[in-house]
Amino acid sequence: MKRLGVDLLVGLFVLLGFAALVFLALRAGNMSSALGLGQTFEVSAQFDNIGGLKPRAAVRSAGVVVGRVTSIGFDDQTYRAQVTMELDERYEFPKDTSAKILTSGLLGEQYIGLEPGGDVEMLAAGDSIQLTQSAVVLENLVGQFLYGRAAEGSRQ
Repeated sequence: MKRLGVDLLVGLFVLLGFAALVFLALRAGNMSSALGLGQTFEVSAQFDNIGGLKPRAAVRSAGVVVGRVTSIGFDDQTYRAQVTMELDERYEFPKDTSAKILTSGLLGEQYIGLEPGGDVEMLAAGDSIQLTQSAVVLENLVGQFLYGRAAEGSRQ
């Protein structure tokens, strides 16, 4: 009888450990919102260049994660990238909020940064953010720097 009690406790401990590992994996993979934690609403924005932005990337304001990128597509009418974001309902943003694609560190992951405007009306589900700034592509910056140096050298 004692053996059965010990086996049950060990089994319970293993199950709790497995549940903790699943929880940590979801948190590390930024998948916790996929479990339906918290209410969200969708907004969209168009960018000329999204760089390396990926679905599930963070949407931040003042350094705080306020949402996630849900999908990225191509609008064949405007020839721009269409980014759909899910924002947490706890956070309200004015309609004239701007969105920028930023990078964590020099070569880190890309995310969307929201800067609130001053409008009295707030963004609602289905709205579109009009003021956007595309990603800064490192290769383009290096090319511009080298081209500028070459142009300076040929003038002298």
